Amino acid sequence: MIKSMTGFGKCILQLPSKKITIEVKSLNSKNLDINARIPSQYREKELQMRNAIANALQRGKVDLSLYVEVTGEENSTQINQEIVKDYIRQLEAIHPTDKTELLKMAVRMPDSLKTVRDEIDEEEFIAITDTLTKALEEINDYRSDEGKALEEDFLLRINNIKQLLDNVIEIDPERIAAVRERLEKAVADLKEEVDKNRFEQELIYYLEKYDITEEKVRLSNHLSYFIESTKSEDSNGKKLGFISQEIGREINTIGSKANYAPMQQLVVQMKDELEKIKEQLLNVL
Repeated sequence: MIKSMTGFGKCILQLPSKKITIEVKSLNSKNLDINARIPSQYREKELQMRNAIANALQRGKVDLSLYVEVTGEENSTQINQEIVKDYIRQLEAIHPTDKTELLKMAVRMPDSLKTVRDEIDEEEFIAITDTLTKALEEINDYRSDEGKALEEDFLLRINNIKQLLDNVIEIDPERIAAVRERLEKAVADLKEEVDKNRFEQELIYYLEKYDITEEKVRLSNHLSYFIESTKSEDSNGKKLGFISQEIGREINTIGSKANYAPMQQLVVQMKDELEKIKEQLLNVL
């Protein structure tokens, strides 16, 4: 089963005095990289939220955003009455004037307002945790849907490479014949007498260097293994990446041994299909 690292999940929690919105977004990354944007009063619980994300998403560049909108009478900012009264007394001593004007000036002075940091209610945090879990489920569903599209593309590309490999196998005998003909013509052009037995031995040795039987077998096995790995229960992008490297190695070896234009053209097409696979593998979990 293929899963993408790209996804988005959003869930809203409505409490009596506030609305909490949790958004989780992920992009591809070699490792797990979590960036959390949460209000200061929830910072002490950040590690727990990070652990929940790590267990659910495993890998990727993840952005967690937690927004709090106060909808009731709850207010964490209060007037520091004693300090404001003291400011008014000092201002009145300097320049007696209307108390309303003095109050306007006093509340703008340092420390006139204080923020009361409320302790996190455990029941509230349990509700937040449940909301985060729902958002993570949503992003995992998104990743699975993206993974299905990726898997279809991989199977298409792998089957294209298989078809091209069949074409390589089909023209391989005529390639060997063409190479042999070129060598015989080159020797004939020298207009020198040669030992036919010795020439035949050298020719066989030379043609063995261009034999691609092993590469064809290994490439076919790697292609089958890639398809088999996409059907596993877990999504393993790194494993598929390793298999694609082995596929590329066999394709390159066939290309270096080809020495025959029609086969080299097929190799170029196989490389093109493989590059498209490698690009998409960057998004696989």
